[in-house]
Amino acid sequence: MLPVIALVGRPNVGKSTLFNQLTRSRDALVADFAGLTRDRKYGEAFMHNRRFMVVDTGGLSGEEEGIDSAMAEQSLLAIQEADIVLFVVDCRAGLTPTDQSIGNYLRTQGKPVYVVANKIDGANHDIAVAPFYELGLGELFPTTATHGRGVKSMMAEVLDTLPEEKVEEEDEATGIKIAVVGRPNVGKSTLVNRLLGEDRVVVFDMPGTTRDSVYINYTRHDKPYTLIDTAGVRRRKNVSLTVEKFSIVKTLQAIDDANVVVLLMDASESIVDQDLHLMGQVIDSGRALVVALNKWDGLEEDHKAHIKRELDRRLQFIDFADVHFISALHGTNVGHLYESIERAYHSATSTLSTNRLTRILEDAVSVHQPPLVNGRRIKLRYAHAGGSNPPIVVVHGNQTDALPKHYKRYLEKTFRRVLDLHGTPIRFEFKSSDNPFAGRKSKLSPKDQQKQKRLIEKNGRGRNDRAKLGGRSQKSKSPKK
Repeated sequence: MLPVIALVGRPNVGKSTLFNQLTRSRDALVADFAGLTRDRKYGEAFMHNRRFMVVDTGGLSGEEEGIDSAMAEQSLLAIQEADIVLFVVDCRAGLTPTDQSIGNYLRTQGKPVYVVANKIDGANHDIAVAPFYELGLGELFPTTATHGRGVKSMMAEVLDTLPEEKVEEEDEATGIKIAVVGRPNVGKSTLVNRLLGEDRVVVFDMPGTTRDSVYINYTRHDKPYTLIDTAGVRRRKNVSLTVEKFSIVKTLQAIDDANVVVLLMDASESIVDQDLHLMGQVIDSGRALVVALNKWDGLEEDHKAHIKRELDRRLQFIDFADVHFISALHGTNVGHLYESIERAYHSATSTLSTNRLTRILEDAVSVHQPPLVNGRRIKLRYAHAGGSNPPIVVVHGNQTDALPKHYKRYLEKTFRRVLDLHGTPIRFEFKSSDNPFAGRKSKLSPKDQQKQKRLIEKNGRGRNDRAKLGGRSQKSKSPKK
């Protein structure tokens, strides 16, 4: 296991900015207002020849109510699992009663704590950090996380306190990456916690609770997984906050990074256009798809029947995806999601041999031949694999550019049925063979040139003879005067 360093402190003191500096990334959202970070966010860092995990947390104020209380619980859990705690304070705001309360709590945890005096730029260092010695937590490190000033020198001393045996080999999940996406307040975070079996992310009855994509590595039945909780995606006309726009970008990036996407919909609201838009985004990205309708418990039978009719009518274009009716809050049918996830992942990443794909193509063509184009039959000769996740089939032939869409759909359904692909889109690439003799002039040998000349002369004499015979026949047919 890699050593864990947790970043804690009041809201808007620069924890997420320091997280990005340590991990050399832009994974954590940063904005100039409090309460942006809500869940624990993990990132791997490498500095001074040492590898370690960094945990970004939500701000602690000591007077949390509502969603802030759930955010505070996540921060306290990060402190408990950390090996070292970096207590970030704001030099511009000075020492506050909240800083003193957090310092008193950290003193009772028995963890190594270092005070990071952030936002030191433009001020006298000695004067700015002096009030924070009152915390009694040892040495202070003046930094400016925005520009990275003082961060490397601070980490050089912090990492020296980590035992060498804490650093081991690669600790990344190598299993399936599962992204949970959907509209705001459909129960994504509740489903993530249910799949994990613990309250890992903040759940609150308010749209937009999750603002960042949270990657969580875990193991189930000795199989590694990475679960990605994402922010809800609303219609563009309803998005006004800049932070929400960045959250949507993070969600789209998580879809591209995932192996399987679980699209969560609210069964109590039936199917809305935004659900179909997200579904199209997943298919365009080529990711395997599992559809789950949440809040199924407690619905009336008439409403359930209406939703199933809507699914049959509006989701015909994704008939390859499995649909589950679940309750993330009570855990109803949640375990069956893993069966569809495994099957979709296997279909999306399976190895397809050229021999098998060519045989399927030949059988499909023999049953239903391609149409004629300009009096010539389109010929499809052979097929081979062009990639995975999603599966790509490359078909070679002639005049493939003129292949109609209905025949491409026929090939897609045939390959999907024979290969038994579930939960993943399949893509085709058609390539036409070039004529190797196009634009080339044939060069005849002297012997062939003489032969060609004799044939031309012979054909010329034959035409003259036929013309003379034609003239004689016309004279014989002319009437006598």
